[in-house]
Amino acid sequence: MPQPTQQQLLDWDRHHYWHGFTQMAGYEPFIIERAYGATLVDIRGREYLDGVSSLWCNVHGHRHPKIDEAIRRQLSEVAHCTSLGVSNPTTIRLARRLSELLPEGLDHVFFSSDGACAVEVALKMAFQYWRQCETPEPERTKFIALGDAYHGDTLGSVSVGGIDFFHALYRSLLFEVVRVPSPDPRRLPQGISRDVAAAYYLEQLEKVLSNQSGEIAAMIMEPLVQGAAGMIMHPAGYFQGVRNLCTQYHVLLIADEVATGFGRTGTMFACMQEEVVPDILCLGKGLTGGYLPMSATIASTKIWKAFLGGASEKKTFFHGHTYGGNPLAAAAALASLELFEEEGTLRQLVPKMARLGVHLSRLAKHPHVADARQTGFMAAVELVQNKPAGQPYPSADQMGWRVCQDVLDRGIWIRPLGDTLVIMPPFCITMNQLDRMMEAISRGIEVVTARFLKYELGQG
Repeated sequence: MPQPTQQQLLDWDRHHYWHGFTQMAGYEPFIIERAYGATLVDIRGREYLDGVSSLWCNVHGHRHPKIDEAIRRQLSEVAHCTSLGVSNPTTIRLARRLSELLPEGLDHVFFSSDGACAVEVALKMAFQYWRQCETPEPERTKFIALGDAYHGDTLGSVSVGGIDFFHALYRSLLFEVVRVPSPDPRRLPQGISRDVAAAYYLEQLEKVLSNQSGEIAAMIMEPLVQGAAGMIMHPAGYFQGVRNLCTQYHVLLIADEVATGFGRTGTMFACMQEEVVPDILCLGKGLTGGYLPMSATIASTKIWKAFLGGASEKKTFFHGHTYGGNPLAAAAALASLELFEEEGTLRQLVPKMARLGVHLSRLAKHPHVADARQTGFMAAVELVQNKPAGQPYPSADQMGWRVCQDVLDRGIWIRPLGDTLVIMPPFCITMNQLDRMMEAISRGIEVVTARFLKYELGQG
């Protein structure tokens, strides 16, 4: 079959390839043909800095020789092996390595293909646990989740999600969830300062637990940062407080580290920063270094033991996907984990996090930037029409998207969440590249907001 022309690719991309979270009626193809390090190359040969790590997963950069070689080597052994009653050495080694890296007690790894599935597994595990533990409590059928939560797009993960814009259409298909306020320091009630924000939001949670804990199977949350919710960064101590309350009221804690895991917050896993050990932890995105689909749900021994028994007891976890624990993905994941050690990735990240912080501090002073915030190497810049009044731009104006388009023309690829610009480059980005990226974003904000103001004043 002859290679398609550029025009054919553009036409086929518009017509045949249905893209996620994309309105295809207005889609303009952006086709990446090659990539290396922190750089993407489109079909016309133009280069762009990857400012979102290909949706937050490509932690070491594109085409890292070690991960490339690990996949080639695995191809000479076995490319696929089901996890249903069968195993392979590579995935076994990965399960062991994860148990060594995670907080003590998280030893039992269930593999899936993506973050939403990892969450789905965690919800089902927690639900089933209360029917099979030593002292069953089958009345525990509900889950607590944060406001504006996002945990994926399967029906279970959508149920514990809280973003109506994405999920309201499917409400009749979802199960009931107990919702508590998202601990957002930017949205504090009058009279509550940032210094006591964690205590305030923990008090809201305890009110729910004190009244309903006997009905609750588990609480699920992203530790430290709620990613797709708009990069909400929690006050220090909140996650530790949640752990304490869940323990006090005998409620399981599920930590969704699909976005925050593998160095994004500055430590290997976000839960380490407040010394929290969840009952169940979900991983995805950066697990394979952004190479192949793989996620993991890791359970404590307490959870694991509730699923052990004879065939007649029917305690088996009846869940599994065709590609769960795929050896090629496991090989990529093992190589990625080795790179963290060999290249001192987290140590090398410290000055880059500091440099990013300098740029964000400068951007925060812009009259149309409501907030520029950061946790580790996760950053967000929130645009606003009237800063003193806190007035957002009309959603129809798509200011976040407009800035991203301007920045793309400057050779930088980032994606917005509404009018919040998300900045999450690969860890391999150089200081010069980081400076260039942030300067382009700054310039894009300046140009687009000035153009908008000009039209508002009728000078366009």
